[in-house]
Amino acid sequence: MGMGIDSRNQMAKRAAEEIANGMVVNLGIGIPSLVPNHLSKGTKVMFHAENGITGMGPSPIKGEEDENLCNAGGFPITLNSGGSYCDSAIAFGMIRRGRVDITILGSLQVSQYGDLANWIVPGKKVPGMGGAMELAQKAKKVIVVMSHCDKQGKPKIVSNCSLPLTSAACVDLIITDLAVFKVTEEGLLLTELFAPYNLDYVMNKTGCEFKICENVRKLSY
Repeated sequence: MGMGIDSRNQMAKRAAEEIANGMVVNLGIGIPSLVPNHLSKGTKVMFHAENGITGMGPSPIKGEEDENLCNAGGFPITLNSGGSYCDSAIAFGMIRRGRVDITILGSLQVSQYGDLANWIVPGKKVPGMGGAMELAQKAKKVIVVMSHCDKQGKPKIVSNCSLPLTSAACVDLIITDLAVFKVTEEGLLLTELFAPYNLDYVMNKTGCEFKICENVRKLSY
């Protein structure tokens, strides 16, 4: 059973706290696409898409979509004042030159070392890795938003990824529907808990050991 919209929005709202004025931010499909709805009022951000857009605006009103204007996931978008178009080569050039401040991605697994596995589901056809490999390596900060467990109830935060890696040791912050973890040189550090969950519950749902911050922040949006 999938997550409800409330859980998705609380993760997106927490991820939005990482975005500062003037940043260039790349959003993955799914939960990351909800992040713009939760930015602080007055925050000026340039949202970047691999298909060649910098300065994406909010989703268009139903019936006012432009069939030629979509994000990298194929969903209709608008363009903010000052936004621009380019081809995919230039869009990826921006990524590879380190011009993206933050990328917010979904994932299938993340290891205790910050390894990212988010591009293939075994047994299912996929179009390819897309821009995740470049983003994971070149964005200044990599944030993962995902459910804490998969549909079978198995942990998605693990000691070592069993799925093919997108990129090794690249994730800086993990935000799930249960908690928030920083990836440090010493391993994972739990810094925040979403209400109503407690530490024991999160430990039982996590597939690796982690340290706990002295002052765990309780999140209730």
